[in-house]
Amino acid sequence: MTTNGTIRVLLIDDHKSLLWGLAKLIDGESPRMQVVGAASNRAEAFALAAEKQPDVILLDIDLGADGSTLNFLPDLLRESAARVLMLTGLRGSDVHDRAVELGARGVVLKEESPDVIIQAIEKVSAGGYWLDPAAPGRLASRKVNEEEKKAPPKPEGIEELTEAELRVVEQVVRQASSTSKEIADSMNMSVKTLNNHLTKIYSKLGAKNRLELFIYALKNNLADLSS
Repeated sequence: MTTNGTIRVLLIDDHKSLLWGLAKLIDGESPRMQVVGAASNRAEAFALAAEKQPDVILLDIDLGADGSTLNFLPDLLRESAARVLMLTGLRGSDVHDRAVELGARGVVLKEESPDVIIQAIEKVSAGGYWLDPAAPGRLASRKVNEEEKKAPPKPEGIEELTEAELRVVEQVVRQASSTSKEIADSMNMSVKTLNNHLTKIYSKLGAKNRLELFIYALKNNLADLSS
């Protein structure tokens, strides 16, 4: 989020009418959010992401002639510091889960009400995930199955976690879709303190973000170790 508190949103969809409607919806929430650009193809998406440096990218999964945006989502994330929220008319959980695995912060259906779309943008901008309730479990199962096929070595680092760090892991699992502030508030600590704990936990367990930590915790039964 920018320093003035406004969430800057980049829209990417190949349907001009939908782009127009989304722009009207989001700009109607000014000053808390505004549209900084709209793209209808891959080339425009990368150019505007680099130029506008949005906070959130609302990205259609199917971009018409350019195909599935999942094919270039990782590249887009490397080029921009924005958080990506996928937009789709598809209900299939496999596609949704794959988007999150590739780095998206969640998926919102095009058929959702305007209020829900606005809530999803705000949640993702604040650092949370916009997931259906069953998504974290599905993602963990998929990851475990993939890793079992690779026969990975026994995880290391669990024994290095302190009691305080174990409590943080437990809350990350219990509040998988919550923002850092929501988790910190539930633990009566500041966001800075929570982030300090998470940085140490990531280092010890080899995780890169909260989603990887969630998957790691479920796979290795860390969720209840602090109780």
